[in-house]
Amino acid sequence: MSGRRPAHGPAASDGAHGAGDPGPRLDLRLVPSAVLAWTGALAGNHLSPAWTTGIVAFLLGSAVLLLVAGKRRAPARRTGRRSLGAALSLACLLGAAAAVQTLSVSTARSSLPVTGSGADGPALVNLLVTGEAKEVRAGAGRAKRWILAAELLELTSDGKLYRPATRILVVGGAGWQESRIGERIRAAGKLAQARPGQAEAAVFTAGTRPFPARGSLQNTAWPGGALPGTGPGAAPDWAAATRERYRVATARFGGDSAGLLPGMVIGDTEGMDEGLVAAMRDTGTTHLTAVSGANCSLILGLLIVLARSCRLRRPAAAVLALCGLGAFVWLVGPEPSVLRAAVMGAIGFLALSSGRAGRSLGFLCLAVAVLLVGEPSLAGSSGFLLSVLATLGIILLARPLMTRAPAWLPRPIAAALAVPLSAQLFCAPVIVGLQPQFTVFSLLANVVMAPFVAPVTVLGTLAVPVLAAHEGAATVLLGAAAVCAGAIAGTARFLAGLPGAVQPWPEGAWGMITMALCSAGNLALLWLLLHPARCARFAFTCHGLVVDKIAGFEAWLEHRRRLFRRRMRPPGTRGRLR
Repeated sequence: MSGRRPAHGPAASDGAHGAGDPGPRLDLRLVPSAVLAWTGALAGNHLSPAWTTGIVAFLLGSAVLLLVAGKRRAPARRTGRRSLGAALSLACLLGAAAAVQTLSVSTARSSLPVTGSGADGPALVNLLVTGEAKEVRAGAGRAKRWILAAELLELTSDGKLYRPATRILVVGGAGWQESRIGERIRAAGKLAQARPGQAEAAVFTAGTRPFPARGSLQNTAWPGGALPGTGPGAAPDWAAATRERYRVATARFGGDSAGLLPGMVIGDTEGMDEGLVAAMRDTGTTHLTAVSGANCSLILGLLIVLARSCRLRRPAAAVLALCGLGAFVWLVGPEPSVLRAAVMGAIGFLALSSGRAGRSLGFLCLAVAVLLVGEPSLAGSSGFLLSVLATLGIILLARPLMTRAPAWLPRPIAAALAVPLSAQLFCAPVIVGLQPQFTVFSLLANVVMAPFVAPVTVLGTLAVPVLAAHEGAATVLLGAAAVCAGAIAGTARFLAGLPGAVQPWPEGAWGMITMALCSAGNLALLWLLLHPARCARFAFTCHGLVVDKIAGFEAWLEHRRRLFRRRMRPPGTRGRLR
């Protein structure tokens, strides 16, 4: 038996993570990989190709030098330094890969002609639809517009034929809402280059309805009138049909639930009321109506619980959960934001379930680097930055806040407080930089809505496959989810209607700095409230130190005063001391 005496009382609970227990060590080896990949992607998106090429050459040369230097070190010191050198070499290679990826997008963007402004009229294009059409919210009286992602297969302009095979963004009017993923269509319009850092190489503004593409544009003449065809003829794919069936099923409940339920489950916010959209924006809960990492982590947790309840082993349960997450991504649409949310949600779920913050941080850095190499335009995306910061906050703060909560606080309530608080503390400076306002009830809204978010996501997602098999059973699941969605909508409207729900905040860098200071102050205040015993001991210790310092300072002043008096006495009396 060990001679160590067990500790009891508040001191033991407060010192559980004290000096004797340093806690889990953070794995920082992959942090340079994420930083350099992000830097390389940003540089490639905003610098000229010549500067980007120079950065790539510098990073590749640095990687080679680090590898060569690591091999020449003495064997006694090789282990630790070689690991550091390998991590830095990998970081340089990933940064170079991200910069090279941006070069291909820049080359495709510069090779596309700007059309539609000359005397030859609009350009004729063949497109492959790769994203679902989404309505662009416009003011009253304006015609409805839709936006979708597509691949530009062919383009004719000024009598020349181009086959760039690059991604573009399509903006169209009537008829474009019927476009389906995987459909090849033909249209005429204007083609403009995209902004630096945008994922797409160009923006195509359609001037006609979409028509089915029949053959190549090589022998097709633009007659100046309507294009041949009768309309989109491709049959809707499984994902589009499932989404449409889901919208119809949720529309039966009416009210806010009819629009909020598809938004929280499959990210479809077209049916949401404008007042509800504003209320969720003013309460800082707009992330609930998008496919975020929280949705993906809840789906992963649901699938793992179902798999484990069927007595599947952990590897099989993990494979089943990943397959289910892939099916969910396919249902929503494999857009970059959805893929990013799936990756971040998986990492956040791993951080909370495993409790190994160091390993989860390494996974996060690796995921960030891989995502930036595959999609460098994410480096300038505010959504990607917020997703990374939220996941980082959950990894670093959520579990420590949960474990160090007082014993009288139930664990579910501690988790409901820790997860949104940790994400909000990290994301708040960026949020006020994008929108200079402070949502006073954001944390309260997220905490109050937390018990209803999981049932909406879980029951609403379960209703997707059940809807294809039995509509009555799916209606029961959707009814329960609609009740929770109505509670979320009611909470958002109530809190947004309170006086002072939205307060102005300074703009720019000063606003971000002040919000970061406020976040740090809030975290310190929360720590003080959750650990009164340690705070009291710390206050008494600080008081004792201050008293000792004041006493020492007074003694020093008295000593200096005596010396001064001695020097100011007449020469014949300096030897006498009173």
